[in-house]
Amino acid sequence: MSREECFIRNTQFFITYVKRIIRNLKGTNHFGLWYPKSSTLTVIAYSDVDWAGSMGDRKSTSGNEFFMGDCVLSWLCKNQSSISLSTAEVEYIVAADCCTQILWMKEALKDVNIENKQPITIFCDNTSAISLSKNLVMQPKTKNIPIKYHFLCEQVVEQNIKLEYINTKDNIVDILTKTLP
Repeated sequence: MSREECFIRNTQFFITYVKRIIRNLKGTNHFGLWYPKSSTLTVIAYSDVDWAGSMGDRKSTSGNEFFMGDCVLSWLCKNQSSISLSTAEVEYIVAADCCTQILWMKEALKDVNIENKQPITIFCDNTSAISLSKNLVMQPKTKNIPIKYHFLCEQVVEQNIKLEYINTKDNIVDILTKTLP
């Protein structure tokens, strides 16, 4: 196949998908998120993990939910790529992933003139992970945590993020990480 034929074929493929996207947008233009005037535009997040919950490979399932006021803005549920050695480690890693997502959202909201000067709260049900984020001291429990996740500690110190405890029974992201009875 010549270069020109390949270009034409890729262009036709692209045009087909663009038309499909436009048809979908046309059919859903009445959908959207509703933020009542009474709700605040404060972003908060909930973070949780099911430590070694996958019986086959013993990997953990993590979940994050992001709210703006009373409305869900985004959520995430995924299996971890590695096996964690403790609940503190896996909760800290999930909170760090949540932190990076929140900082991205904070920048995206600036583009639409919604700026939040206060630290954004992440609710977590593991006191060890919260303690690690406030005072990262290399202990035997923390030596296995990859350095890239210590970004969370830096963000807590700079007061961009605030980790707060929430009881497991009140953590609404449990539905994404725990199996139903």
